[in-house]
Amino acid sequence: MQPRESIVKSILNKKKKRDDWFLDEYTVNAYSGCSMNCLYCYVRGSKYGENMAEKLSYKADTLRILEKQLQFRVKKEQYGFVVLSSATDPYMPVDEEMGLTRGMLALFAKYHFPVHVITKSDRVLRDIDLLEEIDTHAILPDDLKNSVGRGCIISFSISSLDTELTKRIEPGAPAPQERLEAMQKLSEAGFLTGLSAMPLLPFLSDSAEQIEALFQMAQKHKAHYMFVAGMTLFGSKPGDSKTMFYAYLQKYHPHLVAEYKRLYRIFPFPPKEYQEKIGKIAEKFHVQYGVRNRIYK
Repeated sequence: MQPRESIVKSILNKKKKRDDWFLDEYTVNAYSGCSMNCLYCYVRGSKYGENMAEKLSYKADTLRILEKQLQFRVKKEQYGFVVLSSATDPYMPVDEEMGLTRGMLALFAKYHFPVHVITKSDRVLRDIDLLEEIDTHAILPDDLKNSVGRGCIISFSISSLDTELTKRIEPGAPAPQERLEAMQKLSEAGFLTGLSAMPLLPFLSDSAEQIEALFQMAQKHKAHYMFVAGMTLFGSKPGDSKTMFYAYLQKYHPHLVAEYKRLYRIFPFPPKEYQEKIGKIAEKFHVQYGVRNRIYK
């Protein structure tokens, strides 16, 4: 399916404050919609709108607009990490043809902006030359020069190692093993890289044994860090994440529907007690497997 063209005035979005997890002060999305089609995607039903392959579009004049915005930030010396991408995966198959992600990376290299790539795809390996240039020459905010000390961070999103499960809930994404192997290649090439186990799936990938297996794979494939967090489920409309995920549960795990309703009730987030529980489990394995819980030491 060919993506539609959408007209925008801005590509680079400045955040009110730096994100504690991902260190970004800017986000950029060259596409709207996402062909990874993850049922649990926080964009579905949130204020950011739908996140469906059928709604996939690219933003017209992306590179010209982005370059203009970067020039403005350079004049003000407002350097900071840019996340690719916050609302859609930067390495969807459509980018093989469109090339907008590589074009944006070339601009970040040209203007010396650090980047944090978050993806479910091994296609990131295509751009290793530009990522190396950014890693070496990016200008960091003063308070990150010693702690991070480099211009490129690459995180791979993994919610489960179960390929049968991921085929159903992330139907457009490469298999978890492909992501792990790509992470290892990047780590061995000298990049700062890790896993984002955000979200873990309640009763499907959040047991102590399953979390430990993720840490084992993180260590084996040379991750420097791993994030762990629960799942958000938004909305009540047919295309919203809560509706779609509950439909998935009803079809494949009907015994879990009542468990989910008890856990989430009327809220998009699991309760604090649940978050603390998986946090304590993860804390143990961060120490045991030597995979830190943040990007930098």
